Amino acid sequence: MLQDYLPILLQVIVAIGFAAVALLVSVLIGRVGKRNPIKDSAYECGMLPIGEAQPRFSVKFYLVAMLFILFDIEAIFLYPWAVVYKQLKMFGFFEMLTFVVLILAGFFYIWQKGVLDWARNEEPEPAMSVRMNLTPLEPVAEELVRR
Repeated sequence: MLQDYLPILLQVIVAIGFAAVALLVSVLIGRVGKRNPIKDSAYECGMLPIGEAQPRFSVKFYLVAMLFILFDIEAIFLYPWAVVYKQLKMFGFFEMLTFVVLILAGFFYIWQKGVLDWARNEEPEPAMSVRMNLTPLEPVAEELVRR
């Protein structure tokens, strides 16, 4: 029974040993050069690392990322269908046609809603504008005080 798990145990020991040796070598080699604050600062593609470390992203960024994952995963469903297409005959064709039509309907819906339009303002325009007259009504206020 123990002999069945010996290769797995050996692989785990080798993996832990490799990680430990890699860390040890990087620490030893990292101490060799001259250190100063400029070399120890973070390198951000040539830009000075000032400001917040984690800037806020627009909600549209996350929405487009989720939509990409959604459509990417749905595209993966085409591969198993293509493998067994000849066995499914016309039923498989109409099944996939329905699937693709639904995917395209979702795509055109998000396109119509402007999710993929990065140039639009993030703040929606007000649906209607209401004007209020906020000037004091002196005669009415005096009449209410008298009562």
